Amino acid sequence: MAEQKYNIAMVCDFFYPQLGGVEFHIYHLSQKLIKMGHNVCVITHAYGDRTGIRYLSNGLKVYYVPYLVLYRQTTFPTVFGSFPIFRNILIREQIDVLHSHGSVSSFAHEGILHANTMGIQTVFTDHSLYGFDSLGSILVNKLLKFTLCNIDAVIAVSHTCKENIILRANLDPDNVSVIPNAVVSSSFKPRDSTIKKKSNRITVVVICRLYTNKGADLLTHLIPKVCTNNDNVDFIVAGDGPKFIAFQQMIENNRLQERVQLLGSVRHEHVRDVMCQGDIYLHASLTEAFGTVLVEAASCGLLIVTTSVGGIPEVLPEYMTVYAQETSVSSLIKAMNKAIHRIGHSKVNTTQFHETIAQMYDWMNVAERTVQVYDRISLDVRSLNKNWVVMLKKYYRQDGNWARLLYVLCAIVEYILLYILEILYPAGDIDRVVKWNSRICRDPHI
Repeated sequence: MAEQKYNIAMVCDFFYPQLGGVEFHIYHLSQKLIKMGHNVCVITHAYGDRTGIRYLSNGLKVYYVPYLVLYRQTTFPTVFGSFPIFRNILIREQIDVLHSHGSVSSFAHEGILHANTMGIQTVFTDHSLYGFDSLGSILVNKLLKFTLCNIDAVIAVSHTCKENIILRANLDPDNVSVIPNAVVSSSFKPRDSTIKKKSNRITVVVICRLYTNKGADLLTHLIPKVCTNNDNVDFIVAGDGPKFIAFQQMIENNRLQERVQLLGSVRHEHVRDVMCQGDIYLHASLTEAFGTVLVEAASCGLLIVTTSVGGIPEVLPEYMTVYAQETSVSSLIKAMNKAIHRIGHSKVNTTQFHETIAQMYDWMNVAERTVQVYDRISLDVRSLNKNWVVMLKKYYRQDGNWARLLYVLCAIVEYILLYILEILYPAGDIDRVVKWNSRICRDPHI
């Protein structure tokens, strides 16, 4: 029996030209799905003058929708305002599965709502961890309960992430799969072992967005103390964000110009070159669902020093990492001293890290496991039951007296809009696009 091929729409606010873990996950997963013979398009908001339809490698089509960006590349939530263009795209592309990414992506939530209304199968991947005690987390969790109550399948990038999303959105654990991120190991090869280091100095690399949740405040206190206690240790810090000025002040106040390089934002194709200058990779994040950068650093042959928050302990074998027991400066200093001692006395062999990572994390494996999720929901009779009355009842069964009424009201308005749009712009009048033929593109005679 031939494998079923799907028309898939990846939906998220975060995509190229912005670079990050979610963006790379969507891109690499899409490329592998295309290689497997599926048709994939990405729906995101416009980035500057990058609007309309663009094509990336291997025929990956991207719809850059001109929408108002509210905060940190997240679009202004409209609930119903995006329905006409989503409907048009989903019909044009003959989408079978809408796959949304990110708990704080407005496009992701609205895409799921519209696809469910249109009877299209929906999948959601969660990439982050959120709490229960802040106003922002409470609002996001409430929104997830509304969005995911009619979802066909949910994917988490780690087991910790799975537990988190189950509690936040009140999901059935059997409907949540764990599929980790991966890495293109060929792009993160270690430095040539035949080239000897010029000195016995130890270099610590930090590559992250300079935000509080990434441990930027911890790093500005940690780096001066490590430099004071270890004369042979230097730092390379790459990244940009609101804490960039704090790093500049830290270097100036402690006169560390000769020992701390502050590179600013680094293009992804140059990340490997930065990592290969180091011996240790330092990760001080306060929260992390997975931590793809840890896999990239280990693939480059760096010993990892990291906090043990979220899903980080699931990512790498213990011999590749030194954990800080707490998310504090003192705990990180202890872990750093331990790692410096191991590197300085050659008590750790990092030469085999790359081969191990290449075997552990592969994007084709991620794509194959994702297709298994698509297959499961396509065979599941329940996922085919997109009857609006059934979904309306699910909205009404949610917790909260006022919330359930708001959910039902939104659903009713959504279905009314669907019928209005069908009258004004019949689905039969919308042109179907010609699908990209990857075999033709690979034919050297064309």
